[in-house]
Order: sequence, then structure tokens, then C-alpha cells
Amino acid sequence: QDRSMGDHFSISDQLVLAGHWGRCIGDCGSGGVRSRAVWCMHAEGWTTFHANCDQQDKPESQRSCFKVCDWHLELFQWEVSGWDRCGLVSAAGAEAGAELCVTAQHGLQRRSVRCLQKLNRTVVSSEICEYFSPQPPAEQACLVPCPRDCVVSQFSAWSPCGQGCARGLQHRTRAVIAPPLYGGAPCPNLTESRACGAPACPLGEEQHTYSLRLGPWGQCQPPHPKDLELAGRTMLDLGSDSGERSTSALPGSHPQHQAGEVEIGYQTRPVRCVRSDGKHVALSLCLQDPVPVTSRSCVMPKDCTTSEWSPWSPCSHSCGWGSLAPGLRSRRRSVRSVPVGAGKPCPELEEREACSGGGKAPLFAWRTSEWKACQVSLLLDQQDPHHQKQAGLCGGGTQSRVVYCAQIIVEPGTQRPKEVARPVDGKLCQGPAPATSQLCHLPCLAECAVSSWSPWGPCLPESCQHRHGGRGFRMRQRQVVVDPVGTLAGCPHLVESIPCEDARCHEWVVSEGSCVTDRGKCGPGHRVLKAVCKSRKGEEAPHHLCSELPHAEVVACEVPCARDCVVSEWSPWSPCSHSCSSRNAEGTQSRSRSILALPAEGGKACPPERALQEQRACNEHPCVHFFWEASPWSSCSEDVLGTALNTTISWSGETTCGVGIQTRKVFCRRSSSGQVTPKRCPESVRPEAVRPCLLPCRKDCVVTLFSEWTPCPTACQPGNTTAVKQSRYRIILQDSANGGQACPDTLYEERECEDVPICPVYRWKSHRWSPCVLVPESVRQSLPGQSEACGHGLQARGKIPPSTPTRVFFRCLFEGLAEYFCRHSNLDSSTGEFGSFSCQVHEAVPCYSECNQYSWEVGPWSPCKINSEQNSLHCGEGIQTRTVRCVKTKDHGVETVPNALCNQAEVPEAEQKCSLYCPSECAVSEWGQWSPCPQVCDPSIMQTRTRQVLRSPVSSKPCPEDSQMKPCILNQNCFQYQYNVTGWSGCQLGANATCGHGERRRLLSCQRSDGATVSMQLCQQLHLEKPVPTSSRCVVGCAVDCQLSPWSAWSQCSHSCGTGQMVRGRSVVLRAAGEGRPCPEQLTQHRSCPVKPCYSWLLGPWSPCTVQGGQCGDGFQVRNLTCVVHDASVSATSRPVENALCGELPSKESVLQLPCSVPCPGDCHLTEWSEWSSCELTCISGRSFETSGRQSRSRAFLVQSAENRESCSGQEMETRPCSGGKCYDYLWQTSPWRDNVRTVWCQRSDGINVTGGCPLRTKPAEVQHCSPACRKPFSYCTQRGVCGCERGYTEVMRSNGLLDYCVKVPGLEDKKADVKTIAGKNKPVNSKMHDIFKGWSIQPFNPDGKLKVWVYGVSAGGFFIIVFLIFTSYLMGVCPPAAQPAHRQGR
Repeated sequence: QDRSMGDHFSISDQLVLAGHWGRCIGDCGSGGVRSRAVWCMHAEGWTTFHANCDQQDKPESQRSCFKVCDWHLELFQWEVSGWDRCGLVSAAGAEAGAELCVTAQHGLQRRSVRCLQKLNRTVVSSEICEYFSPQPPAEQACLVPCPRDCVVSQFSAWSPCGQGCARGLQHRTRAVIAPPLYGGAPCPNLTESRACGAPACPLGEEQHTYSLRLGPWGQCQPPHPKDLELAGRTMLDLGSDSGERSTSALPGSHPQHQAGEVEIGYQTRPVRCVRSDGKHVALSLCLQDPVPVTSRSCVMPKDCTTSEWSPWSPCSHSCGWGSLAPGLRSRRRSVRSVPVGAGKPCPELEEREACSGGGKAPLFAWRTSEWKACQVSLLLDQQDPHHQKQAGLCGGGTQSRVVYCAQIIVEPGTQRPKEVARPVDGKLCQGPAPATSQLCHLPCLAECAVSSWSPWGPCLPESCQHRHGGRGFRMRQRQVVVDPVGTLAGCPHLVESIPCEDARCHEWVVSEGSCVTDRGKCGPGHRVLKAVCKSRKGEEAPHHLCSELPHAEVVACEVPCARDCVVSEWSPWSPCSHSCSSRNAEGTQSRSRSILALPAEGGKACPPERALQEQRACNEHPCVHFFWEASPWSSCSEDVLGTALNTTISWSGETTCGVGIQTRKVFCRRSSSGQVTPKRCPESVRPEAVRPCLLPCRKDCVVTLFSEWTPCPTACQPGNTTAVKQSRYRIILQDSANGGQACPDTLYEERECEDVPICPVYRWKSHRWSPCVLVPESVRQSLPGQSEACGHGLQARGKIPPSTPTRVFFRCLFEGLAEYFCRHSNLDSSTGEFGSFSCQVHEAVPCYSECNQYSWEVGPWSPCKINSEQNSLHCGEGIQTRTVRCVKTKDHGVETVPNALCNQAEVPEAEQKCSLYCPSECAVSEWGQWSPCPQVCDPSIMQTRTRQVLRSPVSSKPCPEDSQMKPCILNQNCFQYQYNVTGWSGCQLGANATCGHGERRRLLSCQRSDGATVSMQLCQQLHLEKPVPTSSRCVVGCAVDCQLSPWSAWSQCSHSCGTGQMVRGRSVVLRAAGEGRPCPEQLTQHRSCPVKPCYSWLLGPWSPCTVQGGQCGDGFQVRNLTCVVHDASVSATSRPVENALCGELPSKESVLQLPCSVPCPGDCHLTEWSEWSSCELTCISGRSFETSGRQSRSRAFLVQSAENRESCSGQEMETRPCSGGKCYDYLWQTSPWRDNVRTVWCQRSDGINVTGGCPLRTKPAEVQHCSPACRKPFSYCTQRGVCGCERGYTEVMRSNGLLDYCVKVPGLEDKKADVKTIAGKNKPVNSKMHDIFKGWSIQPFNPDGKLKVWVYGVSAGGFFIIVFLIFTSYLMGVCPPAAQPAHRQGR
């Protein structure tokens, strides 16, 4: 069957097959179940019924498993070990590739990866940890440096030879500098020996010395049977109280000794006489007086014996968890007899192993209480308790909570852990503890700020269902500018009203048409009135909503004729002087018109001056207004009637404890007096008196369970100690609120420990000493010098051991001075009080002011005044004036204020030019407004303005122009507008806040293209996009003082005696921020402990190796152990005191005595250890491969006799890690060539010559060879590996660049000192040309085939000669013919 199918079990012809196990399903923890399919199959491959298979062999189809859930994340974790050393990957051809290694080779390093349960660190299945995170890799690639051979130093000088004719050996040694690494060659021999050159001694005249060699002591042997009659006296029963010796019979040759008995035996050692050449000779040649001791008494070794193991203890579930995280169980055994002599020491007396079993196990995790209320630290001027009540502190602050380690009990098989809130020691929780404090923000109290009142609205009825007039109200409003925060008093009333009569929702709006003459162009005429029905909001409405039409549909008028007086139209009505009417003041408004042209004779005269102005009453309602006023809301209470609705109300997703109601009183008030009947106030704006609210949840106090009682001491206490107490505590997790159960008063309990054992006092009780036991007589008779029954022996006694001595520890009684942390540095040292502080803080606080609070008010223009002195007709150009004043808007009108309060850039003109048309002149009206330019200025587009002809002239003189045009030019008559924002203001906080959350603002204005700031309405009319936002939240960093934890308890003294230090510490709970008090640099404090004298054992230096009674062989070296007193300081001087003050010995006797050996003449022996080599790192390309380096030392083996050279071998090397190492390079060094031979050696980069370290494949050649060999006379092999000629000879080369022969340089025959000759070489006779040109033939080529320098010189000289000849012949050819006769004549 295929194994991939799962398990299969063969039963005769039937096969039972089982599939793979499925996933673990079920409850979390160990209650999970995994299943697999099991079926019965015939051997031929077809399935059959289960009954055909043997039911006893049916495999299980279900098994329990561990179901992993998300909350198990805190219980399990991956544990990875450190990476192992990098090892080479074994592969085919690895050995061949090792020779090609240059710097490093590819390797592999591994580590162990296990899934652990955190509680008791037991290994569980990897599937559990893989549920939360993938398994970390267990292998990774790495680099292994190339194999490095052992590196040794140079040999030392040869040792001196001995005097006389004895043929001794001399030797030299070297030391190991670096051990072999990564498969490098082992270290070579560290010793070389050679025979001294002294002549051999004649026969019979050899000079020898003799030495007595003592061998090592043998094992301790029991006495012979014939000496057992003394056995009754040699054994003591250390378990009996009697001091009498045991004289019980010992039947047979093998006595049965009881536990604790001391048996005294004997031991011997061999003694031999050794000659200086290493040969053994007769003992008589070495014996001396006294004879060395060859036997002694000894204590027979007895191993420690123990009892049988006790049964296993029950499985401890305090550290167990479920079936996958076993607990621990233990078993013990006791000592039956202690080891005696060199017997084996006692083994471990307790064993522990993991065990399984269900049960609850604790898990520990950090838990916290709820955050306490946010607290704001006081400023300097707020530290007065009277001021503190008035100033509501707000802004940034801190809040704290309690952090503790809690015990969580996990119940296997449940979905969630069941928490037991019991505080335990913080050391049981892993990971960092949560923060105990944090920054917080306390909202600042803000009063409600409202805008100013709007103008009074029209008289409107309560409802517009009634078309005709009736009782109504006129109302005005104001808006909330700043919402209140944290104040019980809400905003003031926002609506005021005045009762009025004839309230209408719609009214007729009448407009007059132009004046139409009855006949002709001038004279009497009429205007047609146009009435439109509009609502109070100015919207057009159907006619039936208004009352009857106005009666007068036509109004008489007159168009001036050429001689008539011309009067302007009426101006608009001025604003009402008062917003209401009272006994002392009534509201009025006026309008006026002016004379534009004087009449001529016969024309219609101008109206009198009083007819140029009209006045009427306005705002005739009395100055008494009414408003709704409401009391503050009551506290939220349960609504008895509405409880049934609570189940259906969803309050914005918050968890609530029900919905209640709040109520308040609402009543109508008059401004001048108190409460009035509700009919005086409009019912449509009446505030609500009932609203739903959230019922506050009742919070009971929540506390943890009491912690476990602190443990009482299990060890016994001295009899004079005070009563020991134990305590426990609990922590408040949540304070009570809204009528919840209050917190308990008791948070800490204390009680005395019961049944504390009192330490008994023990003293040693000794038996009497036994008689002295010597070596048995039969042994003494067989050894030299040991015949008499006297000398050194052993005697023993029993001793009852005490318990541990009582030690009294003194606590430090003084805890030191209290510490004061001052927030300010100017503490008055004389009074201990703080000095006075004087400082001034400037802070910008936002305020709210209406932009239209102050405005310019202008009166009507006066009649045009003509200067009568210059104009007798009283017509033409003149001047008219008007009054301009700055006013402040008040509730019932306006108040004149100084002009400086209004915007001086927008002050209206108080005087302007005017014209009064003379009689019979053409009279025209004032110019109208210029038509608007487009938003994008374009000079091709014109703007126009017009005026009308009011009176035609008498004469034919034309009237002035009635229209004007000009182009739209940017920044002259055409402007563009955009919003402009200022920079952000500083962060503005609440009135009582010093830090925390605030708001910053930026102002928005409308800016014209020429840079002028204009009214915002111009930008609003263009519907420009406003820059947003104009306000944003900001934070002013709080000056948070550093908060520290309380001081810990003083630690144990650093030294149990002498001048020690105790330390205590504290930690930073909250870091300082802003300008807060910083954290101190010193978080620990030290203080000295009470000085106590130090008593300690002082080991002296080792003595030289001594051989008792002999000259060489096995001996021992000793050192002294002294009890000294000192003060534990570095420069302390110690003096010896009584040994009893130091207590028990530090260790066994072997510390004070070590075996050693003194080499005999002719013996092989090891040298002393060499000095530790310098620390060296393993490096790749000059970079360190390891964190720590290595240093080595070695011992060489010296051979003193030539006869023992073959049998002597061996050397020792030690390597230890070191820090602060360096990278060294190993380079080949060479000497100059000498007779084609040179020296090659390896040198480290610090200049030390070594053997090993340099790669052999790059070693330079030590002997130089030329190919072919230089066999020509006077030739030799050059450093370049080619044949050349000796000094005084030059080379004659062949065409292939090889040397043909050597020729002597001309002129050097007599200079013998400059010519090198080679003896035994003949003159060249292999060429006839050589004989012809002997002495001057030269060769243009170097031995390496290149042209010599002089060849280039000769070539250049020949070139210049040729050029000169050509140039000379050219000059001779161009000479004139006339010069030839004269030449001849002169000749």
C-alpha cells in the first residue's frame, strides 16, 4: 500500500487503513478533538465492512488535541537559540575546492527553534506557535574562513652543551602563536635536538651521577589478614554517642564495616636509582641516610552512600497548564554515609521532572485601574487658596492610574480566560509595565457670547392663515457667537418681541411711473401708480393675499416748461431717529428735495423753503419689549411615564443606562419689569420646557481581591528576634459614582506569623582519639628502613556535626535625611520659606466685537449756495454742505460718539460743488451711476452714464450732453477683487488656561486690485471662493514637571564586610515637557554601610616541587592557608589572626597540596608554559570575522638523553578567548638573490617572523632556474630568469631572443678589477665572425630582446646628418651664375 494514504495494518487477507489526522476542532485549549477516517480493505484492494476486520486491532479514529485560539497568544512564544559556529557544507568535490579557497568558503550554521509555553518554559508542539507567527528559520548561509595552519614562532637559540666528555644533547624550542583553525594543518614539533660535539669518553672513564627517583604513592590498601587483630582498634563508629572503641568480632577475611566508620590502611611507593644517562642501576648506589619513607598509613576511601529514591511527589500545577504544558514533580533521597578519604562525593539529592495532568495554572499580566481625574498644575498667582476657588483651572494637565501585576487563571476548554484580579509581585509579569500617568486636557469654561440686536422686523401675526389685519408681533433677533462650555448658566434670550396691531403677512408695494403731460411737452400731467402684492420677506405673492387695492391709482404731477422752476425728486426717507417711542423721545424720519433751476419771468415760481422738506413719525410703538426667559435645566431624572420608550430609543450609539428627562420653567418677561402674562410673548418662539437626557450610570467601587499573605519565614529564627508579621493589600480599580456602592475602608491588613520555629543551638561533641595506627609489620619488613614499630601513623575520632551556625544580621537603623524637592530655586535658607516672585505675562485673549458698532451718519445736502458777490443773478456754480457725525448703535437708537472711533478712511464728504441753472437755461438732472465694467477688465469695453433733461431752454442753445462713455482700464475705473487672509495668529487659550488645546485664527478681508481693502460685500457679490479654514485647533505645550517613582528600599550591602555601599533607585514615571522641571540626572543614591572587619582565607604562593627523601621523581608542592583581617579595599593591608575567625575552610586539602614531578637526569619532560601570544582575530579581507579573538601558549617536550629520543614525544597547547584583538596579515618575505639562491620566510604584519600562516600556493621560489640552462662561457642566470653576461662582457643574441655568446667589451682588457671571470670557462670558438671582429663587435639588443638606448642615439644622429646633406645640396643648386667669374678671379 502507498504510505501516503496513512497508517495500514495487515490482518490476514484484510487490511485496516487509516487516513491522515484532520484539524483540531472544538473548544479552546486541551478540549479539542481531531478525527481521521478508518476503513477495512481486502488485500486485493476493495473495501469491505468493518466487521470483516479484527475489531481488537482497529486503530483509533479520534484523539484529544490542543485547540489554539487567539487569546493563547500571551501563553506561547517561539524560543530561538544562538547560531552555532559556521560549518562547511559537505558536498562532492569539497576537498578539491578547498585548495582554491582565497578568502572564505560557503558554510551553514544552525540553531534550535522551539515552541515554548511561557509559564514553565516547557516545549510544546510547533503547530501552536505557527498559529500566531511563522516558524523562524533554523538554518542560514554563512562564511567560513579558509583553513589556517598552525602558526609558530622562530626557534630559540641552542641550549649550551655540558662540560666534559659526556655526549649530551642540546635543544631549541619554539612556541605556538596561533592554533590551527577551520581544518588547517596541525602544529609542527616545537622542539629540535642535536648531539653536542664533545668527544666520546674512553671506556671505563665515563662520568656518571646518580639520583634517587621516588615514584607516586599507590592506592590505599587494607591491612593483610594476619594484621586484622588490630582492626578492632582501627575502626571507630562515628554514629555512637560513646567514646569507647568498638571491639566487635570481625569474622572472616572481609570485615563488614558500618556506615560512618573510618578504616585505616597503608600505601607504598617505588624507589629507584637512576644514572645520569637515564639507566636504572642498583639501589645501593643512591641510598643515603636517612632512607626515604616508602610506606605510610592512610584512610581507606569510602564513597558516599545514599538511600533509595522517595516516591515521586504529586504533580505541581502551580507551574503546569493543560496537557501540553506539564507541571513539575520531584523526589528526594538522603545521605546514609558521608564520603571518607578520597571516596566519591555525594550525588544530587533531589530530582525534578516535568509531569502532565489537568488543572488550573496561573498566568500573570499587567492590569491597570481607571484613569483618575485630569489635574492642572497651579500657576504662581493661582497658589492662593482664595484665588483657586475663583479661577477655574483648565488646559493641559496630567492624570494617573495604578498599575499592578495580576494573576489570571486560565480554565482549559473555555473560550476566554477567567481573570482573578489578585495583585502579585511585579517580577512575575513579563514585558514593560504600562504607563502610570499621561497628559490630559481639561476643557476651559467659556461664557456665552451673543451678537448685537438686529433691526425690528415688520408687524407679523402669529399665523398667516388670516388674510386681514389683526394682533401680531414685531421681533428682533441676535445670534450665539460663542457657545458656553462647562457653565450651568446658558445663553441669554435671543428673541425680543413687541405686540402690534394690524399685523399683515402680505402688503401692497406701490411704485410711481414717469410723469405724463396731459397735453403738450410740458405742463400738468399724471403718474400711474403700480401696486404689487409682496410678502414681508419681499417675495411677490398672489393679489388675493393682500387687502383691497389702494384707492388712488393716478397721482397728479407737472413737467416744468422752459420758464418754470425745476425741483428735484424727493430723497429716500432717512433712518428713524429712535427704535421706539416714549414720553421723552419719539421716532421721526424726514426727506427733502432741492431747487435745480430758477424760473424766468412769467414762469412758475419755486415752492417756499418749508415745502422742500417733509417729516413723519416712525417706530411709534412704545419702548417696552417682551421675551421668553427659561430657568436652568434640572438634573436628569427617570421618566416614569416614558420608561416604556427607553427600549426603543437609540442615543447616537452610546452605551447608556436609560433615557430620562430634564425640565425647566419658561415664563414671559417684560424688559422694564418682571414676569407678565404669556400672551405678551409670541407662542411660536416659546422655548421647550422638557427634553430627554441620558441617565448617568451608577458606578460601584471596584477593588481587587486581597493579595496573598506575604510569606512567613520558613527558616528558624533566633530566639531574641521580635515578632514577624505578614501583610496583604488590595487596589481600587474604579471609584464609586452616581450613588454606587462606596469603596471599603480597609485596603491593607497585617497579622503576626504563627508557629515560627526557633533555631536550636548546636555545638560539636567529639569522641576520644583512637591509638596511633602504623603501617602493618609485614609491609614494614619488606621495605628498607621501616623495621621498627615507630614513626608517623594516623589516629581518628568521631564528631557530631552541628546545624548551620546562627548568624545575626544587623539592619541599618538610619534611613538618612529626608529629601525636599523644591520647585523654585530661591528658597530662603534662613527661614526655609519661598521668596516672593514678580513676573508679568502678556497673553492675547480673543474678544468678540461687532463690525458695525460705529458708523458714519450723514444729513441731507443743503440748498446750493451761490456767491452773490460774483454773480448778481444768483445762479450758476455753487457749494452745498451736509452734516457728518460718528454714531454708535444702541438698543433704542443711535448715540453720537467722537469721530475718531469711526473708520477715517471711509469718512463721507461734507461739502461738494453744485449748480443752480439760471432762468431760461436748459436744466438737466445729476449724472446717474456708471454702468458696471466686466469682472475681467477690458479697455475695448466702455462704461456709460446718463442724465435727463428736466427743462428745455428758451433759446435755441442746445442742452449739454446727456451721456458719457469711457473705457474700462484696470485700477482706474475698473477693479478686480479677491479675498485676502492674514497669517495665523498665536494659539489662543481659554481665559484660565496656561497650556493645552486652543484655537488660532486668521482674518479674512476683501482686497482690491490696487491694494486697497474694501467692503466684504464686493467680494461676496462676485461669489468668490473663500479661503478656508479661518480657524483651526492648536496645542500649547504644557510645562509638565518630571514625575518620579518613590525611592526603592535600600539594597543589601555590596560587601558583607569592609567598606561596602548600599544603593536605592527610582524611575521616571512621566518625562518632563516644555519648560517643566527636568528629570534629575541621578536616579540612584549610594551610601556607605556600617564598617565590619573582613576575615578571609589568604592562599600563599606555591612552593617549589619537593621530593621527600629523593632527588627526582614524584613529589608535591604546597602553599599555606592563613586567616587574615582587612577592610576589603584595594590597598588594604592584611594581618594574620586566629583561624577560628574565618570559619570553615574554603575547600578540600587538594587546594593546598598538588602533585608534581622533578625530572631525573635523562628523563623527557615538558618545559614551562610559554607566554600568552598576542590576541588575534580571525579576519576576512582585513575585517573581523568574530567578536572575540584567541591567544595561545604551549609547552615543548625536552629530550635529555639520545637513547630516549624515540620513546619521548608529545607537546601541549592551550587556547583561550580574548578581547581587544587585532587583524594580522601573513606575507612571504624574500632576501636578495645570491648565486640563484635566496631565503624565503613568512612574516606577520607586526614584524614577527613565523612558521605557518602564509599560503603555500603563493610561496616564492627559493632557487632560480633559467630555461634553457646558461652554459655559455661568462654567462649566468639573471633575476628575470633569462641568461645574461657577466660584467665586462656584452651579450650577442640570436633572432629568437636567446643568448648566443658573450663578447668582451673593447678597452677593458687591462681592467682586471672591473671584469668578472669564471674559472674553467674557455673563449668562444663557435663562430668565425667572432675572431674577425674580436674586441669591437657590439650587440644592439638587450638579453630580453629589446633595443639598447645607444641604438636610438645612433639612429637619430644619422637622420640629422642626412637632413644636413640634403639642405647643403639644395643651397648649392640655387646659387646665382654671376658670382662664378668673380670667384675665378679671386682664385
